[in-house]
Amino acid sequence: MEEQKTELKMIRMSEVQSQEVKWLWYPFIPYGKLTIIQGDPGDGKTTLVLNIAAKLSKGEHLDNDMNVQEPVNVIYQTAEDGLADTVKPRLELAGADCEKILVIDESNKSLSMADERLEEALARTGAKVLILDPIQAYLGGGMDMNRANEARDMTKKLGALAEKYQCAILLIGHMNKASGNKAAYRGMGSIDFFAVARSVLLVGRIEGEPDTRAVVQIKNNLAAFGHPKAFMLSESGFHWLGDYEITADEVLGGIAPKANKLEQAKQMLLGLAETTNMMQSKEIFELAEEQGISKRTLENAKKELEIRAKKINNSWYWDLDVIKQR
Repeated sequence: MEEQKTELKMIRMSEVQSQEVKWLWYPFIPYGKLTIIQGDPGDGKTTLVLNIAAKLSKGEHLDNDMNVQEPVNVIYQTAEDGLADTVKPRLELAGADCEKILVIDESNKSLSMADERLEEALARTGAKVLILDPIQAYLGGGMDMNRANEARDMTKKLGALAEKYQCAILLIGHMNKASGNKAAYRGMGSIDFFAVARSVLLVGRIEGEPDTRAVVQIKNNLAAFGHPKAFMLSESGFHWLGDYEITADEVLGGIAPKANKLEQAKQMLLGLAETTNMMQSKEIFELAEEQGISKRTLENAKKELEIRAKKINNSWYWDLDVIKQR
């Protein structure tokens, strides 16, 4: 059977009108594009997204880089949580205007990324944000997210939808268990999901801070990478912390962030100063190493505490007495 020939169509770049990227949250979530928010189960991805949705429903922002002028409609699809006993209470706790949070009814037929109801819902509601939580639940029965060509086709359709309606589409993804791999390759399924998204955010736990979660951008094709952020989860709910010093490697590797290590080093030196005035630098470095504190971090702590080193009988000592005098 002869393959039908596709008509050749050419586009002159002179005929293409330049457009600036518009942002819901600069530089993390662009309008008209796909954004992936990924992390391990239970690490706070859905909580973050629900709190963003709650803010948007009231025309409020999470931080000053979120561009919100008025309350907007948000479509939130979840395959993991019950609407009545989980999603609604969490939205209420976040202070959402639930009139603005909409859900496509899936009781008769499950939704997929290729479902015509997505476009119909965007057109009818004028929603500025569409959330699919998690990605793998909205693939459709016959689609294999590990096959690159299928993943690419599916995400291209979603991308076209985002562009047509200038809507921010957020895809929530669980990480796979390949610990130690680059963040890009730990997302569920084909790397093409990662490739088509213009922004990818990693949400994860912070070592030594059980109630705190980090938000780190691990991909951005449209602007410089955003500064890592953090939020706290407690019995009273969600609390936004804003800028936080941490890297994606520290989140993925379960390593205490450098900012915390610096504080740990300072506390160690303050503790030593309570019991001795002078200590051999070699011994201090050995103590620090036992606690996982690098030489560089220890030197930075020494500098901040204004500790001076002295040479006595061919050995270097740190004068800790200066800490008591401050």
